[in-house]
Amino acid sequence: MARRKWLSAALGVVLVGSLGAPTRAHENVSDLDRMMYVTFNRPVTLPGVTLGSGTYIFELADPISAWDLVRVSSRDRRVVYLTTFTRIVERPHGMSLDQPITFGEAAPTAVRSIQIWWPTGQSTGRQFIY
Repeated sequence: MARRKWLSAALGVVLVGSLGAPTRAHENVSDLDRMMYVTFNRPVTLPGVTLGSGTYIFELADPISAWDLVRVSSRDRRVVYLTTFTRIVERPHGMSLDQPITFGEAAPTAVRSIQIWWPTGQSTGRQFIY
């Protein structure tokens, strides 16, 4: 048990040192798993799934070894709607660090597709592969 705690602490130091500190804290974002709550006021789509209006958890499914694997689940974590590989992309210069989602183009009445999830305060996002 002590070895496991030591390894976790050492890994945390390596991750913080290699990634840099987040630019600001956010109560819904964990430094390790990049988990955050995202609320939609109308339906949206992700590859193979449509999410109704409501609040969902977006997070890295395996923050240690698979930084490109994203999981989307219900607010209470009882339902996993999507676990998928994504492309890691750089946040465009000038984009607010508070913007959590980039949508694809759609007609005003169409369901919009989520193209990129941007963990709050991070310089990289996760682009969904359609």
